[in-house]
Amino acid sequence: MDVIRGKLLESAVLVQQADSNQKEQFAHSPDLTRELENALIASFDAHTKMSTQALNSATVRAGLLEMLLNLGGLWEALRAKGVAERAGV
Repeated sequence: MDVIRGKLLESAVLVQQADSNQKEQFAHSPDLTRELENALIASFDAHTKMSTQALNSATVRAGLLEMLLNLGGLWEALRAKGVAERAGV
């Protein structure tokens, strides 16, 4: 989960959306789903089995997003990154 979270934190689109939206709105963003798929593909070599299961199952992807948003602090980290970027940190 840390690798995927890290990949998602690299997304400028998600940083902007987390900064502009409440967590509930952010969780329903089509960009979040698309960026998750991109992160899964990018981390495929490192996590072949997990990535294969997630790419082949919308249910697994939904569970993964649930964990990232509620346990992994994804939205909060992206929002903080947006604030830091605006502040020039």
